[in-house]
Formats: sequence, structure tokens, C-alpha cells
Amino acid sequence: MYESLLYIAIALFVAILLLRAFMFRRSTKTEAARQEAERLAAEEAARREAERLAAEEAARQEAERLAAEEAARCEAERLAVEEAARQEAARLATEEAARQEAERLAAEEAARCEAERLAVEEAARLATEEGARQEAERLAVEEAARQEAERLAAEEGARREAERLVVEEAARREADEKRRLTLAAASKAVPVKPKTPEQTLVLVADDSKVVRIKTGRLLAAHNYQVQMAEDGLDAARQIENALPDLLMTDVDMPGMNGLQLTRQLRGNPRTARIPIIMITSDSEELLGKAVAAGVNVVLGKPYSEEQLISHIEQLMIVASQTVS
Repeated sequence: MYESLLYIAIALFVAILLLRAFMFRRSTKTEAARQEAERLAAEEAARREAERLAAEEAARQEAERLAAEEAARCEAERLAVEEAARQEAARLATEEAARQEAERLAAEEAARCEAERLAVEEAARLATEEGARQEAERLAVEEAARQEAERLAAEEGARREAERLVVEEAARREADEKRRLTLAAASKAVPVKPKTPEQTLVLVADDSKVVRIKTGRLLAAHNYQVQMAEDGLDAARQIENALPDLLMTDVDMPGMNGLQLTRQLRGNPRTARIPIIMITSDSEELLGKAVAAGVNVVLGKPYSEEQLISHIEQLMIVASQTVS
């Protein structure tokens, strides 16, 4: 029995040893397989890493090649653009130089043509001026002859007018003398005193307000009654309504001047005997016309206050004698 147990124990021990050997051998194989697998995996990883690195290197080299080619292309294009720009600039410079030269030549040609035109115009102007000068001389001669003829005619007319006025003045003075003698004879029978200044109404006809006011103040200072008229028409209307004792009138007035007003008054029997004093700045020229129209006294500007008042007093004396 003990031997059986021994045998069993020995068998078990041997089995255990075998099992442990099997297990050791199996684990050794597994470790070797694992190590082989790890080696193979490491080799595969190394191969793949090498392939990756090779691919990356190839890609890098390809990228560098492509970049170099792109840079070379860009540089070639830049150089081509610069060359084209240089050629275009040279072409434009050539064209600009040609244009400027053409403009210079055109300007010179235009200046030459303008100079020729001005020369022609100057020649024509000189010819025209010469013709105009000759025509002006001819017209001047004709004008001088005309003026001389007019002057001679005017002198002749003035001489005849002066002769006529002298004759008329002589006739008027003779008539005035006859009338004065008649009135003097009549006044001996019925003496009439002339009106005092307070009783005398003087109508002042002048288109200048300043002259009217100045003359009115002068007359009022000597106690005369004063009435104003802006022109000949206004004076004629006022005289139609009420007769003044004396009329002082300017020559030049709008509407109706002093000469026209005088002729109208002398042509009306109702107003024919109103004494008239005419004020003018050109007494020499208008003296004959004023006397012919019927003006009693012509005063030239400027006149003195005493001269005016003296004429008014004398005219009022004559008027009182005529009335008597």
C-alpha cells in the first residue's frame, strides 16, 4: 500500500514536474512568440516610420521643388512684366517725344501762320487807316466848309434878325412913348397912385423849387404878395383863374417855357397888359426873342436884389399909369 502511495506520489510528482516543464516550455514559447511579435511589430513600425519619413522627405523635396519652380516662374513673370513695362515706358517715352515734337512743329507752324495773318491784317489796317484818314480829311474839309457856310448863314440871319429887332424895338419904343404921353396926359386929369407892395401880387413861375422859394423869400422880405407856379402851364392855369399884378418867369421850363407863356398872355386881351420880368442865364442870346415875345424886362443871372425890386417898382408905376 505504501508502495502504491509512493508510486502515486512519485507519479504525481513526476506529473507535476512534467506539467511545470510543459508550462515552462509553453510560457517560453509564448514569450518568444510575444517577443517575436513585438520584434515584428517594431520592425513593421520602423518600416512604416521609415516609409513615413521617406514619404515626408519626398513630399518636402517635392514641395521644395514645386516652390522653387513657382518662385522661378514668378521671378520669370516678374522679369517679363518688368521688361514689358520697360518696353512700354520706352514706347510711351518715344510717343511722348514724338507728340511733343509734333506739337512744337504745329505751334511753330501756327505761329508762322498767325504772324502772316497779322502781317496781312496790319497791311490791311494800314491801308484802311490811310483810306480812313483820307476820308476823314475829306469829311473834315467838307465839314469845315459846311460849318463856314452855316456860320456865314447864321451871321447873315443874326444880322437880319438884329436889324428886324432894332426896327421892332424902335417901333415898340415909339409906341410906348406915344402910350406914355397919352397916359401922362390922361393922368393929369385923373392921377392914380401905383399899388403898394402889400397890394401887389407877384406870380413866380420856375420849375426849380429852390429858385421859387428863394425868390419868394426875397419878395416877401419887401412885403410883396407872392404866388408860385411850377412851370408855364401851371402859371397859365393860375392866371386864368386870377390875374397877378406882375409875372416873374424863367425861360427854360417843361411843358411850356417862358417865351411861350409870354406869347400866350400877350395874345389874350385880358392878360395882355400884365408886366413880365424874364430871368435867363443867357440874356444876350434871348434878349431879342424875349422883347419880340412881349417881355418887359430881361434879367440875367445872377441879378441883384436892388435891381429886381427897382424893376418891379418901375413896372408897377407904368402899370398904374396904363390903368388910369
